Amino acid sequence: MKRRLVLRGRHAECEALERLLKAVRAGESRALVVCGEAGVGKTSLLEYLVERAPGCRVARAAGVQSEMELPFAGLHQLCVPMLASLPRLPAPQRDALVTAFGLSAGPAPDRFLVGLAVLGLLAEVAAERPLICVIDDAHWLDHASAQALAFAARRLRAESVALLIAARTTEAAEEWSGLPQLVLAGLSDDEARALLNSAVPGVVDERILDRIVAETRGNPLALLELPRGMTPAELAGGFGSPRATALPQQIEDSFRRQLTPLPADTRRLLLVAAAEPVGDPVLVWRAAQGRGITVAAAMPAAGLVEIAAQVRFRHPLVRAAIYDAATPQERQHVHRALADATDPEAEPDRRAWHKAQSAPGPDEDVAADLEQSAGRARARGGLAATAAFLARAVELTPDPQRRAERALAAAKATHQAGPSDTALNLLSIAEAGPLDELARTHVQHLRGQIVFARHRGREAPPLLLQAARRLEPLDVRLARETYLDALLAARFAGALGHGDSVREVAHAAAGAPPAPHPPRAADLLLDALAVRYTDGYAAAAPMTTRALRAFCDAHISGEEGLRRFHLVCMTAMDLWDHETWYLLSSRLLRLAEAGALTTLHLALAARSLAHTYAGQLPEAAALAEEQETLTEATGSRHTSHSALMRVAWQGREAETAQLIDDITAKALTRGEGFSLTIVGWAQALLCNGLGRYEDALTAARQAREQTAEGAAAWEALVELIEAATRSGETEAAADAFTLLSQMTRASGTDWALGIEARSCALLSTGHAAETAYLEAIDRFGRTRIRGELARAHLLYGEWLRRERRRLDAREQLLTAHEMFAAMGMEAFAQRATRELQAAGGTARQRPIESHTELTIQEAQIARLVREGLTNNEISVRLIISPRTVEWHLSRIFSKLNITSRRQL
Repeated sequence: MKRRLVLRGRHAECEALERLLKAVRAGESRALVVCGEAGVGKTSLLEYLVERAPGCRVARAAGVQSEMELPFAGLHQLCVPMLASLPRLPAPQRDALVTAFGLSAGPAPDRFLVGLAVLGLLAEVAAERPLICVIDDAHWLDHASAQALAFAARRLRAESVALLIAARTTEAAEEWSGLPQLVLAGLSDDEARALLNSAVPGVVDERILDRIVAETRGNPLALLELPRGMTPAELAGGFGSPRATALPQQIEDSFRRQLTPLPADTRRLLLVAAAEPVGDPVLVWRAAQGRGITVAAAMPAAGLVEIAAQVRFRHPLVRAAIYDAATPQERQHVHRALADATDPEAEPDRRAWHKAQSAPGPDEDVAADLEQSAGRARARGGLAATAAFLARAVELTPDPQRRAERALAAAKATHQAGPSDTALNLLSIAEAGPLDELARTHVQHLRGQIVFARHRGREAPPLLLQAARRLEPLDVRLARETYLDALLAARFAGALGHGDSVREVAHAAAGAPPAPHPPRAADLLLDALAVRYTDGYAAAAPMTTRALRAFCDAHISGEEGLRRFHLVCMTAMDLWDHETWYLLSSRLLRLAEAGALTTLHLALAARSLAHTYAGQLPEAAALAEEQETLTEATGSRHTSHSALMRVAWQGREAETAQLIDDITAKALTRGEGFSLTIVGWAQALLCNGLGRYEDALTAARQAREQTAEGAAAWEALVELIEAATRSGETEAAADAFTLLSQMTRASGTDWALGIEARSCALLSTGHAAETAYLEAIDRFGRTRIRGELARAHLLYGEWLRRERRRLDAREQLLTAHEMFAAMGMEAFAQRATRELQAAGGTARQRPIESHTELTIQEAQIARLVREGLTNNEISVRLIISPRTVEWHLSRIFSKLNITSRRQL
């Protein structure tokens, strides 16, 4: 009978693991990062849990330092034994995982979709019996695997899955931050002395024991290993050479001393095994035999490595010590042997990597192999690996021109993978090479994209504009797309930009070569926006309408939709075209849900703002919750303009002020004037709702001052007109109305004409005012824009009360109050209540309809079920597993005393 593992001095930690295991057996899920320095006992704790999990399925993976650049290598270890459950996943997730593992060809999958696929796969496997996933040496996982596993770990809820991750405290990747941690310290002095005594035979000076305990700080592996490298004289009285090195260097030094007496062939065999990251014994022996090493060489290494069904070192530091102890030439020879022994058909990327590690200097053949590996990595969605292969290829490329070209490709891949500083360094290498004009322009274009991605402020527009101009004679299509990027960047910079304002960019875009015939939707949009910022809103309105119609009607690829639909939604809002905005924000959301989770933030923001204008604030708030969920899951950071507008409409003064402070600070740092325009607009809207008209006027004026040159910012004009008329500044209101009416008439939508009629009424008297209010109510009534309709009823009611038509006033004010209250626009509702009381009326109390017993996530799921989404579709939206959706639904049914989805 196998003896159960007992860990000295780890009583509290073992109890924590047993509680975790109990919860998983009960149907819950847990993720835990066991972290601490090398040798502190992380692996032993993982083994302790596995040993106490009979009846559970155990899946393992381990990071390997030399494999860190191979995409999804760690994830492949963990998930390949589970692939029989793959057909049960939703198609987008299944395809993403199959492509990531190189099992089929396809477009590079979104990295977060791979994480969601892993979550779904773990849940499906755990449906049969509890699943224990053990990830050792997570600090050495490849970036793609670490990201996907961390994504899944944060979304585990009720799948009966335990995800145990062991990583060094100081080296753990950022991906694991925020997960529950079990931090291991060294053993207590008493426990450390007991462990040391058990490992050291013979007579040992007590003072030497005390010194070892103190120096190792209770590190278990150090306590066991250090004495093995000490002479009897050192142990008996300290009569040896003193060493004052820090852990884990001390431990590695101890392992190196154990290597010294071994035969030369044994040391060479150990180096082959240390340099081979997969633990494949066949490959290790094939490479060893290629160097003339026989099986007999393994016998003296029995205490350090086991070469059986898999190659396993006694501890990862043994591997590190062996590899670090070798000379550069010895490592090159070993990697050459491994490259020669690796099947070029089955493992071309590993072979290329070993060849690269064996190269003593520039080598075009090796660089070309790495370039091909980069292409395969990109097809699997391994952007970090793509960048790593290309970066190494740059180092090995002897020809200056090819080196510069590969540096540009590496910079592009690195930018997509995330590290912008590294991408900029690679761009510098590319710029230093003999590139042709097209390639140099690509360098500048990429630099502009990187700068815009980092800070949507003043630095990007000049770079993108110059790149667009240089591209004109070289690549018309790319030049036009770059002009569109430059216009967007200039619009974000707004009044905080320096040089190359949006008007200047538009003038340059207007002079660009014409689009090929027939023009694409993006070409129509570029032409419309160029006219918008050069000749004015009215001149561009028909062209803008045509461009929006093209995006609605033409076949737009998923890639193009993901890239452009957010800008198109902004343009539709600018044109008061809520129907197009509503339609394309819905399409963008569907595209993002199908796998482009990096775009999902923008999609949720566009849709949330569309719901806000429709007066559907609960729906907008639910989408905001989804944005928060996405931020937590992906670590993304986006300025929340949609959330700011929602709380401003709701009249939540404290929340609005907090968001304004946060957004303003970031905008000033980045040079992002567009955000300051939004801030002023939101502040003016809030103050008008609260009846603080002078404050609203100040905020609206500030918004106008921050507006990009050539942009009219109708939202601020609307708030300015109401605030100015109520503050007695009718001249300012009239000037603003002149600008506003030029745009509303050019737009011609009911939303636009309703805005014009209501604003005109504020400046009118008598019959003209009443006619205008009635027209505004009629116009808004034909649209989804419920908030503006309620404001029209409110303003009409306030006018009627001043005209002493109290009965008519009460009717309008009551309608306004009920609409505002139903939509959750509390500041406007209270303003309507005050006016209604002044007119001699009373606001009816609305019954409160809410399911306060539901949690936020349960309420989200209930809402999505009502919208007709399946469990799989809900799992994508909320970034949880379908099993967790099912678990939440059972709780929802119980709380609401219902039995079916239809009853929701």
